[in-house]
Amino acid sequence: MRKIIVAIDSFKGCMTSAEVNQAAVKGILARTPDAEVIQIPVSDGGEGWLDAFQAAISGELVDVNVKDPLMRPIIAHYLIKKDTAVIEIAQASGLTLIAPEERNPLIATSYGTGQLIMDAIRRGCKHIIVGLGGSATSDCGIGMLRAIIDASNCSTWDEVTSLRDVRFTIATDVTNPLCGENGAAYVFALQKGATPQMVPSLDARAKQFAEKSALHFGYDRQHVAGAGAAGGLGYAFLQYMNAERCSGIDLLLDTLQFDELLRNTSLVITGEGSADSQTLMGKVPYGILQRAKTHQIPVVLIAGHIKDRQELLNAGFSRVECINPPTLSIEEAIKPETAKKNIYLLVNTLAVVVENPKDYQQITRQA
Repeated sequence: MRKIIVAIDSFKGCMTSAEVNQAAVKGILARTPDAEVIQIPVSDGGEGWLDAFQAAISGELVDVNVKDPLMRPIIAHYLIKKDTAVIEIAQASGLTLIAPEERNPLIATSYGTGQLIMDAIRRGCKHIIVGLGGSATSDCGIGMLRAIIDASNCSTWDEVTSLRDVRFTIATDVTNPLCGENGAAYVFALQKGATPQMVPSLDARAKQFAEKSALHFGYDRQHVAGAGAAGGLGYAFLQYMNAERCSGIDLLLDTLQFDELLRNTSLVITGEGSADSQTLMGKVPYGILQRAKTHQIPVVLIAGHIKDRQELLNAGFSRVECINPPTLSIEEAIKPETAKKNIYLLVNTLAVVVENPKDYQQITRQA
């Protein structure tokens, strides 16, 4: 019996990781109903982080009344397993929580993320794993820090004692520093609703905050890889909470014991909404590829949009396929039912992949 692993990231704004996986699984089983198919929800720290971790470790989802990026009341949730909490910052501070016309990183705040952290601490959590992705903010985590100070009934950060025995792990594929041309404002703020005129102001604000923080603590982590993640939330965790940064997909795959799952596997199918050279910078498909390569297992990459195909093939993907016909409009392609149908059809028609996976690499080289 062939063993196939399906581990595809969410198609943002269209389908969750679990939904994408299910469409692919249906395509496989329609072709080879006797195949053993393992589907794994995956995320690199952004959208779907909670779902992926809940599938990996189970645990309990906790609902919390928090403030959204515009300080409006919402209900967000996070995951608890024993004394570990898993937080997806997009739950409280996410871009999708704000209508496009309301987006403004000059005023958006990460306050709600701090509220999630404090709720987890009040419940006795000693290890907090934070997925940094999909944020609406560029406040360097100032809002989050303020929420922690407020919840601790303190007036300054130095008075906060509740975090002293808590270990933080931040998960992100972003390696950008906090400030400068490669920093949070210049690289990410425009996609959060900033105007070009706002960007220098956001960067200057971040620089000032980092300089004052460095004077206070005697060390400066604004240049550490990942400080620019989630509008500078990465910096706040690194500078104020001594967090450990790691690759989100690697952390998840280790939690899943993915290398054990790869034993006796004939093929891995992975993917994401849009694949290009940036996929090779620590994103979900690349993390999965690296694990599978060590076991000499072929990996197929599927996506709704593909660019830099040859770079992806050169990196080691056995095949790189777009799910959408070239004539399909974007408006139609992002409809969930259309995407599900096209994933099903693509995987189903890759008969050589599913039916003869052991011969797949040789066939690909000859194609």
